[in-house]
Amino acid sequence: MSPRLTLALDTGLILSEPLSILLPTPDHDLSALPRGSQVVQPFKPFHDHFAAQGFAAIPDSDDPCTDAVLFQPRAKAQARALVHQACTCASGTVVVDGAKTDGIDSLLKDIRRRVPVEGPISKAHGKIFWFQADAETFADWAAPEVQRVDGFHTAPGVFSADGIDPASELLLTALPDKPGRHIADLGAGWGFLSARLLNSDYIRGVHLVEADHTALTCARANVPDPRASFHWADARQWKAHEPVDTVVMNPPFHTSRSADPALGQDFITAAARNLTGSGHLWMVANRHLPYEATLAERFATVEEVTGNNRFKVLHASRPRR
Repeated sequence: MSPRLTLALDTGLILSEPLSILLPTPDHDLSALPRGSQVVQPFKPFHDHFAAQGFAAIPDSDDPCTDAVLFQPRAKAQARALVHQACTCASGTVVVDGAKTDGIDSLLKDIRRRVPVEGPISKAHGKIFWFQADAETFADWAAPEVQRVDGFHTAPGVFSADGIDPASELLLTALPDKPGRHIADLGAGWGFLSARLLNSDYIRGVHLVEADHTALTCARANVPDPRASFHWADARQWKAHEPVDTVVMNPPFHTSRSADPALGQDFITAAARNLTGSGHLWMVANRHLPYEATLAERFATVEEVTGNNRFKVLHASRPRR
């Protein structure tokens, strides 16, 4: 379990069921909590991790509960929206656990201005505290019903929530007029690339594959085209029913603060697996990320087609079997 949550429970914090646990990650050991507890986790790999442990894992929920435990996300707007969500669902105690690097001190300060806080307990470079649920007090922290950026639906906490990602824009400019009849957008986010691709009548279908359920919900609103199909899945594991002509992607390169090039390398492997023998991969990446060797292992032809000092657009074709 989180060392801070363990310490809080050992020193007097009592949690009552039904219990809702918001945004835990595999780094949080929940083994001491009731297995019937509801785990709200929109990120598919993390969702599956807790479902395999026997928790009632779901991507989103406003189900009522007695107490709620919130593991603070990094994005401030998302953290505030989740505090409001927890207060709306819970009738008893709301517990907030977070790291200093994710802004727990600032969040504690803001909450303390509004309600009495118990704890806080400091441990392992973070803090945990709790308070009585009060939805009205945090009403102004609710996530907007509709958040629009450049005409697109987004949501707090999703990738590029505040605007179109410049790397994706660069990739779009590099794509040919006829990129392929059947396309997979791996790590589709809230759907920018797919929305733009489907402006072409040439394309017959696009698979939007996204692990973040919140982002995929935005994508459904942004891409209301019958040629689009939506998959809540880890792109590294996803398998198309039939091979596609083209994969486009702007893959993630970290799940924490540290860069992890293996994520993008796994996306490249997934792309090669889902393409036809003459298929094409178009991807954009940060300039410093070492993807060329993996591309050369997986594809017969690899080239950088455009780029700048921040990003590079790579085109690979003819996946190796």
